[in-house]
Amino acid sequence: MHDAIMNYKLSDFLPTTKKEVEARGWDYIDVILFSGDAYVDHPSFATAVIGRIIEAEGFRVAIVPQPDWHGDLRDFTKLGRPRLFFAISPGCMDSMVNKYTAARRLRSEDAYSPDGRHDRRPEYPTIVYTQCLRRLYPDAPVVIGGIEASLRRLTHYDYWQDRLRPTILADSDADLLIYGMGERPMQSLLHLVADELTRLDLPHADRATLQSLLMRQPQPQTVTLIPNDTLVPRTDDIVLHSHRECLDDPRKQAQNFRHIEEESNKYHANRLVQQVDHRTAVVNPPYPPMTTAQIDHSFDLPYTRLPHPRYHGHRIPAYDMIRFSVNLHRGCFGGCAFCTISAHQGKFISCRSKESILREVEQVTHMPDFRGYITDLGGPSANMYGMHGRNLDICHVCKKPSCIHPTVCHNLDTDPSALLDIYHAVDALPGVKKSFIGSGVRYDLILHDTGRPQVNATNLKYARELITRHVSGRLKVAPEHTSDHVLRLMRKPSFKLFYQFKDLFDRVCREHHLNQQLIPYFISSHPGCTRHDMAQLATLTRQMGYRLEQVQDFTPTPMTVSTEMWYTGFDPYTLQPVVSAKTPQEKRQQNEMFFWYKKKKG
Repeated sequence: MHDAIMNYKLSDFLPTTKKEVEARGWDYIDVILFSGDAYVDHPSFATAVIGRIIEAEGFRVAIVPQPDWHGDLRDFTKLGRPRLFFAISPGCMDSMVNKYTAARRLRSEDAYSPDGRHDRRPEYPTIVYTQCLRRLYPDAPVVIGGIEASLRRLTHYDYWQDRLRPTILADSDADLLIYGMGERPMQSLLHLVADELTRLDLPHADRATLQSLLMRQPQPQTVTLIPNDTLVPRTDDIVLHSHRECLDDPRKQAQNFRHIEEESNKYHANRLVQQVDHRTAVVNPPYPPMTTAQIDHSFDLPYTRLPHPRYHGHRIPAYDMIRFSVNLHRGCFGGCAFCTISAHQGKFISCRSKESILREVEQVTHMPDFRGYITDLGGPSANMYGMHGRNLDICHVCKKPSCIHPTVCHNLDTDPSALLDIYHAVDALPGVKKSFIGSGVRYDLILHDTGRPQVNATNLKYARELITRHVSGRLKVAPEHTSDHVLRLMRKPSFKLFYQFKDLFDRVCREHHLNQQLIPYFISSHPGCTRHDMAQLATLTRQMGYRLEQVQDFTPTPMTVSTEMWYTGFDPYTLQPVVSAKTPQEKRQQNEMFFWYKKKKG
């Protein structure tokens, strides 16, 4: 890593200090971006993506990674005030998931901080950073985004504080929230604010100017918090139960969530409004899914793919995991109840072009420490690349959060031919010895009978190529549970399909004399799961010869169906009661059943 850094100049990275800004000859900065993560100039790191997008639009941007929020707050003042706005990107992971386990214990390391240190970011950096800026620059606009803000855009349950909290706009006092993948909203916002400054002949934007502008020109894929008496109702608005009503009645929170999830996964969504005391949160509908040209533009920006030189001599664990990997697409139509991907990226798949992917792989092959192995050609679900509805008119009116649960949609084209073409093209590049698939694979797509013999045959061909050419000893899949009624609540297929896929995996390995393992992931304490269900899981997996390692206890994270069931006690779609293991003792008892083979101490 260190030799690779030496091949780049400091000016190849976005500036992070006053000295780096001055070296560019800048006398002002348009956007100052505060990040909860270390600055890694790589398309898998959100801060780098947004920074490069701002730069590509012709604006001046500087990044302040992991500012010190204690003492005199000099990290928040060292670059002064931006011309357009401050922006906050709290990190690639939710800060609380990143910091704590499901048992609310401190994790062993912070994967997005140098040397895995825990003291480089606060809890809830979106709130902390915004409040620091409010103390120093009371009238400067602050725009928040990223996974932490996206999943907290409306009333949500906070597991770590064990209470229902309002939109993070209320807790942080930010001016605007961008949810989902932020490139297109950021591009629009930059020009909107810059044009307004030119029209008004102002040196820099202030809160009043931005708020007035957003009232006149609401921006897609954003959330604002406005006085109740300024809301102009629309006939197609979905009016959610107020924050106060949700505090008083968990059933109303469950009802709200169904609307929130459905609108997050519609091609043409409605506006959501929710009263929060004397103000109203307004969630403007998202942009349509990114086109191939748009997503290529984002990935083709001039990333160095390296940590900023300030980290020379330090290890950034998350970077070590992904530095030789390449992301092929965004979005996931699985709709798993416990997963936040669709809430942030949406269910529609946005694919990069083959040419863009090959350009990035070629860039990886030129890294000095590359040894010929691509560690992952993946995505949120690795084998969804190129998949979409055959009749898009049906997709445009669909509001189901999952395209494959309870059954695979008849309109979904599950042909993996485009993905196989990518694999073949990557493996043919000079310098590539082998490419692996490290992301999760949906085996239900592989095994699904499409009614089209050619597609069925191609899926089996994909499975064989995956197993024989792209597995680095262990293929990880996620059945998550063995109980059908728990799997139904999880929106996962029957465990019978795992048996089928394991048979296929074992047969192919025998035919090709491969010593490889199929590693299943499982979750304990999911809503609806009882000790009896966990005992059944332990028995079935033991009979299959597994001593489980890849397991986790359910962690309630904001904006998932599972969390709403866990907190409210109701299924948001049926409003039927759902019982959950909630106490630390109940959760521990379920989790311990994974490890029947370990001797108990004492």
